[in-house]
Amino acid sequence: MTSGLERARAEYLAHLAVERGVSDHTLAAYTRDLERYCEFLFARGRASLDEVREGDVVAYLEAIRTGDDGGSVLAPSSAARAVTAVRGWHRFAHAEGTTAQDPSAAVRPPSSSRRLPKAIPVDRVEALLEAASLGEGPVPLRDRALLEVLYGTGARISEAVGLAVDDLDLDGDVAAVRLFGKGRRERVVPVGSYAVEALEAYLVRGRPELAKAGRGNAGVFLNTRGNPLSRQSAWAVLQTAAGRAGLTEHISPHTLRHSFATHLLSGGADVRVVQELLGHASVTTTQIYTQVTAQTMREVYAAAHPRALG
Repeated sequence: MTSGLERARAEYLAHLAVERGVSDHTLAAYTRDLERYCEFLFARGRASLDEVREGDVVAYLEAIRTGDDGGSVLAPSSAARAVTAVRGWHRFAHAEGTTAQDPSAAVRPPSSSRRLPKAIPVDRVEALLEAASLGEGPVPLRDRALLEVLYGTGARISEAVGLAVDDLDLDGDVAAVRLFGKGRRERVVPVGSYAVEALEAYLVRGRPELAKAGRGNAGVFLNTRGNPLSRQSAWAVLQTAAGRAGLTEHISPHTLRHSFATHLLSGGADVRVVQELLGHASVTTTQIYTQVTAQTMREVYAAAHPRALG
């Protein structure tokens, strides 16, 4: 993390503790919120607060609502607190003359209303997967296998990076992976041939090389030190692949999960089957994806039918 962001954060936290006299509980919460915000800004290439723009703040609020940055999804009350922490920091920096503007001034806490998930077309998913495997050595093999698993199973990012080798069954009549969702709820999800091929290539030619640097870790996806890949690192893998593929829309692990569900329903899959594949406790949660496909259908109709528009 950059020293500029760290220094500015330390100054604000000191201001809260000494001049504002906030409680230890509030200070600890703000410390966590702003540490995550700094990591998010650093991942977006921001080296100082003066480089932050309103779009960065908005993107961060989306990240804490969805977990797109690899962190946990915050409840509305916690998200509102995080917004307060971020806005307070920017307001303080602007008042102190550290920054020329306050990029958070117009930003409000994220709404608790449910938004339609965003999916990307199949051809863009394919471009993303191809971009992940560019290069030589074990890392491109790992990155391709990781993204194939995310899109091929609809796994959450935490479920994918938490996979152990024993959770893979690639030799049976129907290849499958065992995923552990929220509350350690277990489900077995089939894996398509493309994901199987990518996993086998990685397990044979990539993972053994990465494992040499570690101490016999059982995780499927390893970093260059032989340790399990973190959610943040997996998020960075996706961002790198999206950049290489020239994708301009916002791409996150949730994007692949949303695309998995939307493409299945568009292809005629039953909503309750998709519910089981996603690990949703209630079919009501899954039904939001049917709104996506219905919306797409209306858009296609409006654009293609000669008498759709007056």
